[in-house]
Amino acid sequence: MASSYSTDLKLELMVTGENSGTWGDKTNTNLNLLQQAITGYQAITLTSNNTTLAMTDATISDARNAVIKFTGTLGANSTVFVASGIEKTYTIENGTTGVYTLALNQVGGASVIWATTDKSVKQIYLNGTDAVDTGLVSATGVATLTNKTLTSPTINTATLTAPIINEIDDNAGNEFIIFSKVTTAVNDITITNAATGTNPNFTASGTDNNVGINFTPKGTGAVTFNGTGKIQQVLEKTTTTAVALTGTANYDLLTQAVLYYTTAATGNFTVNLRGSSATALNSILSIGDAATAAFLTTQGATAYYTTFVTIDGTSTNVSTIWQGGSAPTAGNVSGIDVYSFTAVKTAASTYTVLASQTQFK
Repeated sequence: MASSYSTDLKLELMVTGENSGTWGDKTNTNLNLLQQAITGYQAITLTSNNTTLAMTDATISDARNAVIKFTGTLGANSTVFVASGIEKTYTIENGTTGVYTLALNQVGGASVIWATTDKSVKQIYLNGTDAVDTGLVSATGVATLTNKTLTSPTINTATLTAPIINEIDDNAGNEFIIFSKVTTAVNDITITNAATGTNPNFTASGTDNNVGINFTPKGTGAVTFNGTGKIQQVLEKTTTTAVALTGTANYDLLTQAVLYYTTAATGNFTVNLRGSSATALNSILSIGDAATAAFLTTQGATAYYTTFVTIDGTSTNVSTIWQGGSAPTAGNVSGIDVYSFTAVKTAASTYTVLASQTQFK
């Protein structure tokens, strides 16, 4: 009776009394095949969309390796086949380039698939019919964690340049939260949950004695509080300028809450409300929104006053209503005149401005 071969590793199974004089060589071959199955590593370059790994009787074969790394540039979604009937475990790394899927398939059965950008290492076993992903996660592998408790988790990255950015994605793979790291951070944010009847807390923390919190919109976007706001203390950004006021004073609502001219005015002036030199107030405010500006002017022996209020450089569709029923006709000598302007956008490019003048001396 001739030798036969094992189903999974294709080892030669010798019959008693046969192979006289070659039994030792055949045994050594079997041991080499076992060694390949237990410790063997091979990098296999994929050159076509479909590739079949060989498991040949009593011969070193690529499908017998314990660890396989697939390399090469994929030009389309690709599948690597292993014959059905074989039971085996693999550690396989997707080292290919190209944004295409890679699948390991036991012919006729289910596949293990690497997604287009998944270049991870997977632990896989063949059950004779299907290729099965064990679900073990590598350090760089893409995985969905369900019902897992993370004890003292750390978000990290291999990128060593600053700023270092990490993110949490939603279940569609879109960015949900981005974390950006500075190189010498000492301050941070603490989020605290709450018991019944109390509020959760979003708190600045860190080693500095005084730590603020910055909310920074993108572009001309605004920070919106939905619902009632409760403010215990407010600090307003004030711009001071020593320029003697005359002509048109541009008030940039995006960068200040108070504009203060500290040198005595030298002529009457127009106050122009705008977002900034590059941004119209009209693009910031929606219909029904309002913006308030405090405008401080120093007055000398001759007092000057505002003669006009414009928005984005025009008085068209700007209706100014003064406290007391009439616009000022003079300033106040040797003091500070404080003007308050509240611009309410009532329709498209249309505003009502509530204005007042108060003397401080």
